[in-house]
Amino acid sequence: MPRIRPQNVTAAQWSPNGGALGTVDMSHPANNPFGENVFSVPVQRQRLPKDVFKKLQRTLEKGEALDSSLADAVAAAMKDWALEKGATHYTHMFQPLTGLTAEKHDSFFNPAGEGTALAEFSGKELIQGEPDASSFPTGGVRATFEARGYTAWDPTSPAFILENPNGTLLCIPTAFASWTGEALDAKIPLLRSMDALSKSAVRALKLLGDDASERVFTTVGPEQEYFLIDEQYYFERPDLINAGRTLFGAKPPKGHELDDHYFGSIPERVLAFMMESERELAKLGVPIKTRHNEVAPGQYEIAPMFENSNVGSDHQQLTMQILPKVARKYGLICLLHEKPFAGVNGSGKHNNWSMGTDTGVNLLDPGDTPADNLSFLFFCAAVIKAVNRHQGLLRASVANIGQDHRLGANEAPPAIISVFLGAELEKVFEAIVSGEGDPHTPGSFLGLGTPVLPALPKDGGDRNRTSPFAFTGNKFEFRALGSSMSLAFPNTVLNTIAAEAIDELAEVLEGKLSGGGDLAEAVTAVVKEAYADNKQVCFGGDNYSDEWHAEAERRGLKNLRTTPDALPEVLAPATVTAFERYDVLSKRELESRFEVWTEQYASRANIEAETTESMARTMILPAALRYVALLDDADFDSLEGEVRALAEELVAAIGELGAANDYPDGIEGIDLAIYARDNQLAAMDKVRAAADKLEKIVADDLWPLPKYEEMLFIK
Repeated sequence: MPRIRPQNVTAAQWSPNGGALGTVDMSHPANNPFGENVFSVPVQRQRLPKDVFKKLQRTLEKGEALDSSLADAVAAAMKDWALEKGATHYTHMFQPLTGLTAEKHDSFFNPAGEGTALAEFSGKELIQGEPDASSFPTGGVRATFEARGYTAWDPTSPAFILENPNGTLLCIPTAFASWTGEALDAKIPLLRSMDALSKSAVRALKLLGDDASERVFTTVGPEQEYFLIDEQYYFERPDLINAGRTLFGAKPPKGHELDDHYFGSIPERVLAFMMESERELAKLGVPIKTRHNEVAPGQYEIAPMFENSNVGSDHQQLTMQILPKVARKYGLICLLHEKPFAGVNGSGKHNNWSMGTDTGVNLLDPGDTPADNLSFLFFCAAVIKAVNRHQGLLRASVANIGQDHRLGANEAPPAIISVFLGAELEKVFEAIVSGEGDPHTPGSFLGLGTPVLPALPKDGGDRNRTSPFAFTGNKFEFRALGSSMSLAFPNTVLNTIAAEAIDELAEVLEGKLSGGGDLAEAVTAVVKEAYADNKQVCFGGDNYSDEWHAEAERRGLKNLRTTPDALPEVLAPATVTAFERYDVLSKRELESRFEVWTEQYASRANIEAETTESMARTMILPAALRYVALLDDADFDSLEGEVRALAEELVAAIGELGAANDYPDGIEGIDLAIYARDNQLAAMDKVRAAADKLEKIVADDLWPLPKYEEMLFIK
């Protein structure tokens, strides 16, 4: 039996561990674990003095800072709750510019003399921590020798308990800033952008006749895609360990051509993993709603219900932490890379984004009355305007090296940002612009300049899975996010550019109303002008087609295919103006992110390139040469010549890659990223092409790597 076949048999064997969920009566409320490890509002109500609880809630509702006495009372209650849950340590969990979360654990217990210790946790310790900031990426905001950084408690995202077989940990969501006050994380800009959008939207709502709403929240509902493979295959692949994706691998005879995996029956081991993951996330208050098989073999999806953007972003980071952790308990590895298998559908993270008031109104819901329609059309037009003006920035917000393999492939939106409105909504906007419409056509334009939307169904048209930014009934689905990405920056961008567009439309509306004009006519005029000026970004057809790419170029839309193409948009004048106007990120803070992201791109490209060279030299080439020797001994000249030619092609490609891996002196920043793309990644493609040809003809028992057909199908 060839070497790898017993491994396949081992990988295919699995039996339930019997210790995950157990059998409980889920109709009994006590057996529902949702939020049991969260210092939630009900827990706060139970544990805080009544006056302290009310003061805390008022403080959070108004977005004000906590005073020290209130913080001390909250800290004391939080400590007691955590100790009862078995916690010995606490951590200020934050989100540095690595894209991941970070934590430093501090013990509750301090020596008290005579061999005893007291559990202490003050309001000061709750509100602020001080991790070393010198080793996190800062993009030049901080020099390496300047180490001081601060974590600041975010009371709008609840604290929670993380469980471990040897104890528990109190986790306090926090922001992370430098000693000089610059944002060193993903949370601070997101919170700033949410405040900015709230102010702009409330201003517009007052013009539209809504005096009740005092705050507007943005919401997200991310759909997380991921792959699962048996862990023994993972540890046999240096490329998966180092890069998170396979750098070699020939297309298997069977992929997803039969469309038999999508929404198919979930394999038993995978379903057991999903159920335990969902239970762990439920304990942390993450409202998971959906699970299913995705298109590619070995690919799955998990999706929560909608939450406000800040909490949803925190919960998404937890989801990306919990999935790999639970997978190991089932002998599986969870892959979050955007394109772990070439030629197979990649993984995204659809970011369903909307705006809602503190009175419970979804501003992107068409509603049932003309007044609702006016508000909806105003905010929808603002979003279209924002996307058109900042299409390059939106593309940059979802840029990373993994995305360069996914965006534009036939399972993901292209790198061209466009808006899909749906047939009925597009008719409405076109009718407003033309001033004409059939009264019997849903969404027509009627009367004296007044838009009337008949009760639109939630789905006002078919879905468009090829669109990067699609209206889907009462929200926009930003489909271009990568599966490994944090939600924070893309939603920071959405909030900021929407705030800018809303303000600009509100200024025009104010002018039209200043002389006592009719509200419906004024809103119609504003919407008409905004849509007419920005409709070039709207497209309802096939975003994959060559015709659309040509048409998009004629319309002046940007096609930023790779990360080095897209990242300069972070520093575009329009970006800097918007972000500084709303105090979301200063130019210096934007420059820091640009530097961090370009460096990360080049570093990851270099890791992939050096891993490719090493694997090709030490694993694949020796296998090919052994097969050449075997054929030579068998006097099989014709096949030996074919393999020898491919081996020589591989050797030449390895030499080219080795030369590319020697960086030219003095190159850095975006120039280094461009060099990596045009030289290292290009040379890697040649090495892979030769290696994948060899995989198809070298004897199976000589091939050193698990193949796609094993990794994707054995569960």
